[in-house]
Amino acid sequence: MSLAVVKRRSSRPEGRLLSLLLLPVALIALGPVVRLLLEGVGFGDGLTGAHLAEVMSRESTRVALVHSLVTAAGGTLLSVLIGGAFAFLVALTNVRARGVLVFCLMVPMMIPPQITALAWMQLTGPSSVLLKMLGLAPPLGSPQPLHSPGGIILLLGIQHASIVFLTLRAGLRQIPADLVEAARVSGARGPRVWAQIVLPLTLPALGAGTAMAFVTALGNFGIPAMLGIPAQYSTLPTLIYQRLVGLGPSVLPEVAVLALLIGTVAIVGVLLGRWLLARKSYGLVGLSGQPLSISLGRARLPVEIALWAFIGVILVLPLTALLFTSLIPAYGVPLTWANMTFDAWSEALLRQPMTRRAYANSLALALSASTILMAVCLPLAWLMARRPSRATRAIDALVDLPYALPGVVLSIACILAFLDLPFTDMTLYGTIWIILLAYLARFLVVMLRPVQASVGQLDPAMEEAASAAGARLGRRLRTIVLPLAAPAAAAGAILVFLTAVNELTVSALLWSSGTETLGVVIFNLEDSGETVMASALAMSIVLLIVCLMTAVQLLARRLPKGVVPWQS
Repeated sequence: MSLAVVKRRSSRPEGRLLSLLLLPVALIALGPVVRLLLEGVGFGDGLTGAHLAEVMSRESTRVALVHSLVTAAGGTLLSVLIGGAFAFLVALTNVRARGVLVFCLMVPMMIPPQITALAWMQLTGPSSVLLKMLGLAPPLGSPQPLHSPGGIILLLGIQHASIVFLTLRAGLRQIPADLVEAARVSGARGPRVWAQIVLPLTLPALGAGTAMAFVTALGNFGIPAMLGIPAQYSTLPTLIYQRLVGLGPSVLPEVAVLALLIGTVAIVGVLLGRWLLARKSYGLVGLSGQPLSISLGRARLPVEIALWAFIGVILVLPLTALLFTSLIPAYGVPLTWANMTFDAWSEALLRQPMTRRAYANSLALALSASTILMAVCLPLAWLMARRPSRATRAIDALVDLPYALPGVVLSIACILAFLDLPFTDMTLYGTIWIILLAYLARFLVVMLRPVQASVGQLDPAMEEAASAAGARLGRRLRTIVLPLAAPAAAAGAILVFLTAVNELTVSALLWSSGTETLGVVIFNLEDSGETVMASALAMSIVLLIVCLMTAVQLLARRLPKGVVPWQS
């Protein structure tokens, strides 16, 4: 039997599978975004766009936009400074315990932003239990310093520094040592080598990390909500939240315009970053060998002390303050050995039905999203690589959109898309299914990209030989593609699970009674004044995340390379 006949026969099931996968992926990932666009331009009013002009002309919109740009830009700059410094020192120098340093730097990114804000609020201000124990608490009645634009920028910078670190470290590891050695032989020394070789070669990775940090900071809801709402400092995500919670679905056209505004700013930021990088791009041609490694010499110990001191400030101190707050009998009471109690833990984890539901919902949503996306992305990535078409190329180009857009934009898009299901009287709004669909759209690209990279490296000859031997599509996927792409799929599943289990920005606008997630419950507890219980629940989530990350880290040696996302 000729190879052409084999290919023709095997293309039929592949075509059916492609159609079966592309349609739901397009509807779930891109359908809500299209619906949001139509609503934003006034589709329901005959494309007049009247509410678009009205909302854009309001003073509250202008103020929230300026605040969003200021905090996102400031937080991104701080993330670049923190993540860049860590990336250069960890990737290029001989500092010790690099794996533990990377692990500790990743923890703030995995912790929900509302927990980050809550922990830092317990570290600072007149009611800080830790500062009271040290005798450093400011007098009662003093303002909380984090309830300000500076506080939002500080925590956004810390929260998203890991994004810059991961992307920049990947770029730094591609710089070959022989390139720098050639420059040194030619007479170039420290600052010149840095400015003319190392920095230009890392600009693409640095630009990618900066763009991701900006988009993530722009759509962050937890930190601006916890710190900005008490100070009456509104950003676009908090303005949307307050309008939708206060007035309900009747303001959907208005918040759709606000969501489009955030999305437009995010897309413009990403495109501007790519345009600037296109004008400053460099390539490596014909060089290979060991990655660049710089010896710090006598400076190694001071550098290590500085790195660990910084980890202590951004991670250990806030979490210690959060833990101490969860152990006091009432907020504002100093912690002593005599009054230390676990009543708040018992109340939050054992007696409150809302928190138990939130734990069950968050774990079920995270596990379901990671499992479904793994099952979809493995065959989808294979088909996109083996059967490229206009449809697959369009999906490949647009599938990044739900993740690139801020979470609050996606949540508004899902409300519009699933509020009234076509041809039925059903609605998904107010059910847990709308949150699951939003997670699937949000995290699809997180799973798809690693699997695509892995499938792209597979030699098609193995599959062609199996097809010629009579193996059908399902068997080829199960016995050839799945084992070879499993490490990348597992890495994507780990990232999806750890991110989804603590998600707030999307679910803050989609939850209802009975479908609460952990992030929503913590925000609501703190907002209602139950700070001690909120701290206990938040600390339990931190322990859960750290335990999950530690378990993955301990299993790293037995897992294929590339499974653990934060390892090189």
